[in-house]
Amino acid sequence: MEKYSAYRDPGTGIQPFLTPVPPVGSDLLDKITLPLRFIFGVVRTTLVLVLLVVYVTIVQTLCFVLIPVPPLRRAISHLLTAIIARVVLLLLGFFWISVEQVRRKKGRGNQQGQSWHPQARDIIVSNWASWIELLWLAFRFDPIFVLPIPESLPATSITPQPSTLVTHTPGRRTGTGSANVQSPRRVTNAPIRIVGYKEVSLLCIIQSTGRVPPFEGSARDSPLRSLEDIRKRADRPVVVFPECTTSNGRGLLRFADVFGEQVPIKNYQVCVMCVRYDPPTVLAPTMTRSIPSTSFNPIAHLFTITTSISLPTISIRLLVPSDSPSSQLFIPSEVMTEFAGEDQLTEACATLTAQIGKLKRMGMGWEDKASFLDFYRGKCK
Repeated sequence: MEKYSAYRDPGTGIQPFLTPVPPVGSDLLDKITLPLRFIFGVVRTTLVLVLLVVYVTIVQTLCFVLIPVPPLRRAISHLLTAIIARVVLLLLGFFWISVEQVRRKKGRGNQQGQSWHPQARDIIVSNWASWIELLWLAFRFDPIFVLPIPESLPATSITPQPSTLVTHTPGRRTGTGSANVQSPRRVTNAPIRIVGYKEVSLLCIIQSTGRVPPFEGSARDSPLRSLEDIRKRADRPVVVFPECTTSNGRGLLRFADVFGEQVPIKNYQVCVMCVRYDPPTVLAPTMTRSIPSTSFNPIAHLFTITTSISLPTISIRLLVPSDSPSSQLFIPSEVMTEFAGEDQLTEACATLTAQIGKLKRMGMGWEDKASFLDFYRGKCK
């Protein structure tokens, strides 16, 4: 859409924030099956919400009672969380989830025997496109989720500019048609420093899907702490999303400098993964969630998924441990340039995530998305 052309990444031409739409085609089958899909969606959504109530009342309450017995508390929490998360994924249509361990380069050594099992105080680094992968991570690892806290708020005010002042003007410069569209000028492009993290619950980070820092509600969960402090005290793996927000999955947003460490890493494992979703079709909605709902996020997206009569797909790629930045065989020069900066670990994770997921890296970050959301909501009023 031309009015959002200022939020197209100049290096790749990708629009990372708009919700993907299915290709233009016949929607006759979609209209015929609408009554059936609506009933189907109501039933499935109700079951998911019932499981949500069960999770809150049983898992969180029971775990609070078992605080004096940490090992038992962790075991029961992991078991119940895994069961409920997997049942929710089944209700959403994910009967089979493709999980593949991949190498940075093909035909390099023996991949067998390399297990991908993050332990307590290890870090899982991933891109972020939806709340679906959050359920999968909870099902597999029951990890600690964290949300970033920026040093300052991004400037989100938008001022329409004449097309002659926009660095990228779509169409011909004739002054008519698409060339005369007044695009907004991005006012936030420089990275904003992340000063700390807050531990959040699974439900809190699901509600934060699509939003940008500082996240509403995260302040109620825990005090501001450094990522290293959270990692050292963790009794489970810690999941970090360096993009700090979700995209539509078409590319990889700019990683914030969240680690500040050199590579290779010692004393703990850095497990890199990448999540991909298939593009939407007439009967299959997008699984990505780049634009959040203003209230009860992401219930509207949940209902959209449950009304689908086709099986959704998700592809999860895990980088083998021998290619990880925490491997002592890791060679930084093969992944990073000499201009990587002080935070080599973040740069290495960004490069590896893009390589295993076959995603293009973009120069736009969460600061640009904050500006986009402000402009998008202004247009929708």
